[in-house]
Amino acid sequence: MKDNSLSNILNQYDSKEQIDGQLYTLNLGPTHPATHGIFQNILTMDGERILHAEQTVGYIHRAFEKISERRNYAQITTLTDRMNYCSAPINNLGWHMTVEKLIGVEVPKRVDYMRVILMELARIGDHLICNGVTGMDSGAITGLTYMFIERERIYDMYEQICGARMTTNMGRIGGFERDFTPKFHELIKDFLKTFPPRFKEFCTLLERNRIFMDRTIGAGAISAERALSYGFTGPNLRATGVDYDVRVAQPYSSYQDFDFIIPVGTSGDTYDRFMVRQQEIWESIKIIKQAYENLPEGPFHADVPDFYLPEKADVYQKMEALIYHFKIVMGETDVPKGEVYHAVEGGNGELGFYLVSDGGRSPYRLHFRRPCFIYYQAYPEMITGSVISDAIVTMCSMNIIAGELDA
Repeated sequence: MKDNSLSNILNQYDSKEQIDGQLYTLNLGPTHPATHGIFQNILTMDGERILHAEQTVGYIHRAFEKISERRNYAQITTLTDRMNYCSAPINNLGWHMTVEKLIGVEVPKRVDYMRVILMELARIGDHLICNGVTGMDSGAITGLTYMFIERERIYDMYEQICGARMTTNMGRIGGFERDFTPKFHELIKDFLKTFPPRFKEFCTLLERNRIFMDRTIGAGAISAERALSYGFTGPNLRATGVDYDVRVAQPYSSYQDFDFIIPVGTSGDTYDRFMVRQQEIWESIKIIKQAYENLPEGPFHADVPDFYLPEKADVYQKMEALIYHFKIVMGETDVPKGEVYHAVEGGNGELGFYLVSDGGRSPYRLHFRRPCFIYYQAYPEMITGSVISDAIVTMCSMNIIAGELDA
């Protein structure tokens, strides 16, 4: 493998080729608006050109995995919110599916379809922000303001499900706390009707914009082979031409019922990452339409009294309901011994939960497979040799989110 160490690069670098005869060290972050999060990149620069990069992570590490070992299974949902907070419902529902796999619960078909609708709404919201900010980092802020309006409409739908907008704590182990409200039905029907033409305006603003294309084509490119070596998944991998998607490779929540394609790129550069996310938004709209139009009848949660809170009216009037309510809230329910791994297709790729249970009321061990943490390792390689402006749009197009990076 090529030696990319700083000492080797400096030894091979001809001082006569330097731009001004002097090298600089530049700290990109940890508190810098262009990093979109709290992480640092120490760059060795020759003028505007990056000769070497070394990243520093851990500025907001919160020890979620160790905290989880002292919390009951329902309480861990709020920790998953704080990872990729741009698409928190996917984190929440992925965790619930992991616990359901451990305890052997099969949820009703209606729950599967409800989860698909909400996860795809979250994917749209995540991609809108990533691509809107990619446009902003290349000098075009109008598209981002357009897309923030659409994300707010998605958050309005979140409120109808769980009362929250960003850190959602959405759903429950076994399903949902309540069914879709009449207002939710009204909002999603309006969204499916009006969002496509509005998103088309955003597509027109950037996709074939000559300035945007010049700024992004070729920036931060990575080959499929290198991406796979690093462990890339999600849009960043698909931009290199690899059509891996957890929803198809390992279907969950009845994703096998839906007709959709996996968009892929060719060159693995910033423009391809942007376009893959653009096309995924269209595919998410298709999936939501299919799931909503074919939403099955039936209960919105499984029959799991050890995890699903009883009706509040029953808690006030029936001793058995009060006891169950107390046991669930206080984490008094033991779970089977076992070891499971479950993954979902998050906004950034394969979001996995590796759970080990010793039969107690909290996980014995829990590990989050955070896509950001895995592919951020490739960032120095992707920007070495480029200029600082390319490093900014490359970082943005990778959608590096500090909460998911550190966990």
